Amino acid sequence: MEDSIGKVTHYFGHIGVAAVQLTGPLAVGDRIHVKGHTTDFSQAVDSLEVDHQKVAKAGLGDEVAFKVTDKARIGDLVFRVRAD
Repeated sequence: MEDSIGKVTHYFGHIGVAAVQLTGPLAVGDRIHVKGHTTDFSQAVDSLEVDHQKVAKAGLGDEVAFKVTDKARIGDLVFRVRAD
């Protein structure tokens, strides 16, 4: 099962980081799925930053940044993967 939790607003290719506007909660250790027109990958979230400060979790309305294992594109949807 997956819950929609946000949308990619920026991708910084030179450092492999995606910025995501959240519509739901996200925490370090969560497994996410990034899906778009040509994007489709899953990964664990190893670290989160809000305004260049490391945080353990973030929620609705926050813009977060985290390293991604593949290229993300503006407009890609981000889902939190539930283990049930």
